[in-house]
Amino acid sequence: MTGARFPDLDGASVLVTGGGSGIGAALVEGFAAQGARVAFIDLLEPDDLCSAIEARTGNRPLGLRCDLTDTNALRAAVAKVAAAHGPVAGLVNNAAWDDRHATADVDEIYWNKVVDVNLRAVFFATQAVLPGMRAAGRGAIVNFSSISYMMGLGDYPLYVASKAGITALTRGWAREFGGDGIRVNGVAPGWVLTERQKRLWARPEALAAMMDRQCLKRHLDPADMVGPVLFLASDVSAMMTGQVIAVDGGVVTVSA
Repeated sequence: MTGARFPDLDGASVLVTGGGSGIGAALVEGFAAQGARVAFIDLLEPDDLCSAIEARTGNRPLGLRCDLTDTNALRAAVAKVAAAHGPVAGLVNNAAWDDRHATADVDEIYWNKVVDVNLRAVFFATQAVLPGMRAAGRGAIVNFSSISYMMGLGDYPLYVASKAGITALTRGWAREFGGDGIRVNGVAPGWVLTERQKRLWARPEALAAMMDRQCLKRHLDPADMVGPVLFLASDVSAMMTGQVIAVDGGVVTVSA
């Protein structure tokens, strides 16, 4: 977890999607440590995580159970956050679904499941916070893309396509919302070893192959995403928008 301080985040209303585990949980704790009024949306029961973060930071986040693919429920959750913490000033679109799959095996139901989480929810979460940000004349949105589409990975085509779409939305929204004082940036992580990744896919040969690609010879941890996201959400990056920063240990630097 970063030791840097971002004073403008103290008291700011921040919402993290998919904040119940992995990278999202690290982000929620990172914002809580800055003093933000941070909320998160997830399918998981939030109370244990909220209590653990409160014990470590002295700041209890607001956790809301919600299916992000239910747009009406998502809008209602954003309204609850605004009622509790004030209009959302910082949105982090982190939630994602990255199960491996082959093109030949995808039907319409699976297509919708993956794209609804990875792309549709990003669009409608952003739409839901937009009126409050426009009324305030400012706001920061941080979208989670991925280096997977930059590398042309073939293990999960719908995930790769969705993440490329998020980069496109980030750039388009930066132009669309700039006149309202709203900044839109993104983070493109490398392979972050969450507990889910370790359990399902972190085989020795795969880990070794990724380490060969990285310039920096340490595997990425969820905590490595916290500093870059806090930076993009804070006024320290006040004149940055439309940027997608690779936080990957240098993979795309040597792959490009």
